Amino acid sequence: MSTTAGSGRVAVVAECARDAAVLVAAETAGGSGIGVICLRDDGKEGRAALDRALADASGRGCRVAGPPRFVTGEREAAIAGVVKELLALRPRRIRVPDPDPTHQDWDMEAGRPVYDEPDERAAAALVALRAAREYQVESSAPVLVDCRRTEPPTAHGAAVSCPRYPAVTGWLTEGFDGRSSAFLPSAAGVLRWTQQRRHGTAWDGPELLPGPRLMPGLRVVRDFSGLPHLFALRRTARKGGGDDIEIVHAAQYRTGHPLTPWHSLGSPNAGDAYKSRETGFPAAGFDAAGGLVVFARNFGHSVSFREQRPEGGWSPWRHLSGVRVADELVTVTTHKGEVELLARVRDSAAVVRWHRPAPDGEWAEDRTVPIAPRAGSMAAGPEPGTVVYRDLGTGEPWLWYLGSTAPVPLGGAAGEGPVTGVRGVEADGWSYSLLVRPDAGGACAVGAFAEGRPDAGVWWNSLAGAEPYGVPAAVLDRTGMVTVATLTGEAQLTVVNRESRTGGFEFGPWYTA
Repeated sequence: MSTTAGSGRVAVVAECARDAAVLVAAETAGGSGIGVICLRDDGKEGRAALDRALADASGRGCRVAGPPRFVTGEREAAIAGVVKELLALRPRRIRVPDPDPTHQDWDMEAGRPVYDEPDERAAAALVALRAAREYQVESSAPVLVDCRRTEPPTAHGAAVSCPRYPAVTGWLTEGFDGRSSAFLPSAAGVLRWTQQRRHGTAWDGPELLPGPRLMPGLRVVRDFSGLPHLFALRRTARKGGGDDIEIVHAAQYRTGHPLTPWHSLGSPNAGDAYKSRETGFPAAGFDAAGGLVVFARNFGHSVSFREQRPEGGWSPWRHLSGVRVADELVTVTTHKGEVELLARVRDSAAVVRWHRPAPDGEWAEDRTVPIAPRAGSMAAGPEPGTVVYRDLGTGEPWLWYLGSTAPVPLGGAAGEGPVTGVRGVEADGWSYSLLVRPDAGGACAVGAFAEGRPDAGVWWNSLAGAEPYGVPAAVLDRTGMVTVATLTGEAQLTVVNRESRTGGFEFGPWYTA
């Protein structure tokens, strides 16, 4: 999850003060209380860099929870020390480094990848993630984790960070009984909120769902029946030392009931102590025939996929040749029910598209996609065959129909991260597509345009009263009711219902679940 707005208590856990300074700079939410925990004292210069970052954060309206805390010792002692400090700080959000950085080269003599950052940084992230899990279990409260990649210093000399895992979209779903469920990742696993009755404002949760040792990311995909399927990354220890990363999948068939067991799909580079750790975050899509395709970036920075046809089992992992991509994949289902893949090109704002004429056909690569998105902003659009993204230069949302010559601007450049929504919303006898996104000043914005006609203009309205952390979500139930939900910086679910099923786009008050 990326922080866009919303105050709350946040802890930064890093290997040293200099690394902590980069993570502190990522906190843009005014009113946040920031505590810093370091596993090593890197001296006067590191502490000075952290002091400057904390001073800048104070200038943005953040509150600093005392001087940085330094925890020393071997792994188990360090984990216990971080847990102790977290219990003292009581954060609801924890920001840590990237536990599985991307390699930059390969050392042929040593037989291992070459990274442009120290091994200690990733080791510190693993200590922080283990401590965050234990802290959540001990405190019995939801804890959100934001893993951050550390990018090289910019031309101005400052390093920046960006999310390791994609923002969660489509996390609000409706079940067969008309009640909705919300799924979001936490330090200790997947959290679920369940609506007590259809159209109601009372929800049960958050419930920590049983499951394996998951990394703090989640992909929620609905099949053609509307059932939610969850995809995540699981870390498992190797017998010879180190860890493997594999893709896992579970589904919810009845609202409020247990998930199916988590099923391992392996990874494109399974069994390799180094390559497995760089498994990209999965993207998945269902086609009209009921087939499921799962994609992931592999160690070589290309795309691999595995699929399950309705009449059979899973195929082995296969590789798509072509341009090298970043760990940012989005699936889009067309009007014909075909699954297509969009991926941001590595080290570039360009996007490449893969499509095929039939489920048993060969994938074709298209490098003529006419969009340039900001990193982390792409998401499937509300209508079939569409993708919504933020323009690289302006941050304004745009919508592109697959195969069209040019995208369409949607207006409303405030906020950051993906813009999502639903289609088929009735209003005054017309069918509309509805969009949701974070707005400026810590609000949630709702937009609407005539279905199929975004070029005719988008009407945006800010729904004050809730401060979103991450990406808001919307669901249209089978009776035509629209519910919008967001998570606050204190990890509380807040929801608002449209006042009319067929009238205007007015919404009632926000309710805390």
